Formats: sequence, structure tokens, C-alpha cells
Amino acid sequence: MAEIALQNVDKIYGGDVKAVDDLNLQINDGEFMVLVGPSGCGKSTALRMIAGLEEISAGSLVIGDEVVNDRPPKDRDIAMVFQNYALYPHMSVEQNLAFGLKLRKVPKAEIARRVSEAAEMLGLEPYLKRKPGALSGGQRQRVAMGRAIVREPQAFLMDEPLSNLDAKLRVQMRASLNQLHERLGVTTVYVTHDQIEAMTLGDRVAVLRDGRLQQVDTPKRLFDAPVNLFVAGFIGSPAMNFVDAELARDGEGAVLKFADHALPVPASLLKERPQLSEYLDRSLILGIRPSDFNDAEFDGNTGPRIEVTASVTEELGTEINVIFGVDAPPVRHEDATALAKDAAGEGEEASDSALSLGGSRSLFTARVSPRSNVRPGRTISLAVDVSQLHFFDQESGLAIGHPDNS
Repeated sequence: MAEIALQNVDKIYGGDVKAVDDLNLQINDGEFMVLVGPSGCGKSTALRMIAGLEEISAGSLVIGDEVVNDRPPKDRDIAMVFQNYALYPHMSVEQNLAFGLKLRKVPKAEIARRVSEAAEMLGLEPYLKRKPGALSGGQRQRVAMGRAIVREPQAFLMDEPLSNLDAKLRVQMRASLNQLHERLGVTTVYVTHDQIEAMTLGDRVAVLRDGRLQQVDTPKRLFDAPVNLFVAGFIGSPAMNFVDAELARDGEGAVLKFADHALPVPASLLKERPQLSEYLDRSLILGIRPSDFNDAEFDGNTGPRIEVTASVTEELGTEINVIFGVDAPPVRHEDATALAKDAAGEGEEASDSALSLGGSRSLFTARVSPRSNVRPGRTISLAVDVSQLHFFDQESGLAIGHPDNS
């Protein structure tokens, strides 16, 4: 096992296109690090530079205690699992697992031991004599992972290995990956565009955008304390709600005014986040997670409420997503535009008019109790947990009061 460090790493294509821009990232020995971000953010390029499949334009890549910029992939002692399984169709599972070891002239007895252990670990023992064409997608991906495991490398590199699987199988494979990492303890760098996958797998998660690292932290810290508007909107599903609001003085506390709503900000929260005092009687961007709403009828707290009319309801069994309009225009900030473009899908244009399906109004999502009687067109009183509100500067998009922004 080994630490991996990217130090001021750049990747430049065509002389002026920076796919990775001054990336500094320390991956600890035995850590499961996830690189996440929208399409084209540089996460796969960073992984390929670690693997040696892409040259580094500037900076240093350190594996263990050695700079490996000029080392070929075969000499870096890493194993990579790709999105496509890349199995040899004419070979059995057992032969696919053993093939790389045979090329390295590993003794037959050692090959047999490693193949047997990997097959047991991945539940592949009943399929060792089958060829890939007789396997399901999940079984093929397990073979691809087994081929990496038998290498016993210093690190695993995984490039969206679950993206070709259906939703149910992805959940099962995530659990298998967690168990594998617990058992093997090998340094793992994992690339995905799926932030749920990132949050459930990573010891830490690095969020990238346009080739630059936005924030790296534990999944919980990314969710609770995003460093900027982009991270706040990218991490969490459904996404955080944003609206421009005025922070006005109100006795010892303050009140947030947006559209026809007002939410009190208790004095304790102002004390906890002293930087907010600089925004009193000014505008800022307010962020509210869907999970910080609830149907007031099923909320035992006596906190503030807002009255809204449900436009759409999504009944998911364990909760109901309530989508409603707010009489305030969608937030106009480059981070919000980037989030809207990613939500629209790769290759889609996110014009100002497409930032919200509500047209000139903002669309909010609230996650409420499954016992709620809310239906489209009905008014609902939503309880708001004001202790969990998020605040962002309108110009920079940085989180107000975040320690990394001081």
C-alpha cells in the first residue's frame, strides 16, 4: 500500500486547454478517495495521470515516497478497473483472472493461490469455468475487479466501474466494494459522476469543477459544510434549494426575507457564524436542503413555518418530495448556471431561461413525511429547521463563515 500525492498538477491539451488545473491532493495510505464532479471536470484525466496513461504537463505525482512522473504504467504497481469490463471473451473467468499474473511470470502455485482467494472474496467460485458471455453484467464487473485484486498492487484505480450496471445492481456492488476495501485496506482512487455513489463509498470525497479542486472532505462534512455554492448544489439529492434573500436586523437576531416569506435567524446562529453580521441589511444567497423542511403537521418542533402550494409531489414510500414555486427569480450566479447545465445533461445548454422549470420563479423541493396528505395544488405548511440554513456571498458564491474561506 502507498500514499499518493498530486502536487500542483496540470494537464494541458492543445497548448491552452487545461483539463486539470493546479491540482493538489493528498491520498492517504489505505484510504478510499472518490473523485466526483460533472462531465468534463477533469476527474478521469486525473485518474489516468496517476495510472500513467496520460502525461503530466506540470507538477509532481508521488506514489509512496517516489516521484513517478516519468515511470511507465507497468512500473507504478497500480491496478486499474475501467468502466467497460475489458475481459477476454475466449477465456474462462479463471483464465481472465490469471492472465496478467502469467504475463509477469508469477509462479503457478502463487497464481492459483491468488485466483482462489480473489474468487472466494468476490463470490466467483461457481463461475470459474464459464466464459464472460455466460455471465451477467454484475458478474463480469466482479471478474474485472478480481483481475485487479490478484495483482496485489499498491493502489487500485477505478474509473466509473459501476456506470454500466442497472440501479439495483449498482447498490449491491457498492456494498461489495465497501466490504472489499474493509478487507483489503488498499489505497483506492475511485472516479464517478454519481454523487450518491461518492457519498456512500468514499472515506473522503474530492469535488472537481472545470479541472480545479473545489473541496475535499468527508461525505458528512461536504453535506453539512460545503465551501461554496457549487459544492452545496452538487452534493445532496435532491439538490439544495437556492434563493436570493435579504438579511435584515430584527432585535437581537435577524430575519431572512425572500419572495413573500420571512424566516427568523436566531441570535445563537448569528453568534455561531459571526461573519453573517457583515451581511446585515444586505442581500445574500440562502440555501435550504430539502431534508430541512417537513410537513408542519408531522413536525414536533415549534419553529418557523412557511405556507406554499405544491406544484408536483413525488411519493417515494419512505418520504414525499414536494416541489413548489417561490415568487423570486432563480439565482443568477455562475455556480448555479454550472449546476443547471449538469442537471440538464451532457451537451445540453443551460441558458438563463432554462435555469428553472418555474420560468421567472424559483422551484424548491421539500422532503416531507410519507404520512403527509399533500397533493398537487394543495397548500401545505412547511416547518423549516433554521439551524441548518446555508449562506453564500452573491458575488463570489463562497459559503459565508466557512473556515476555508476566512
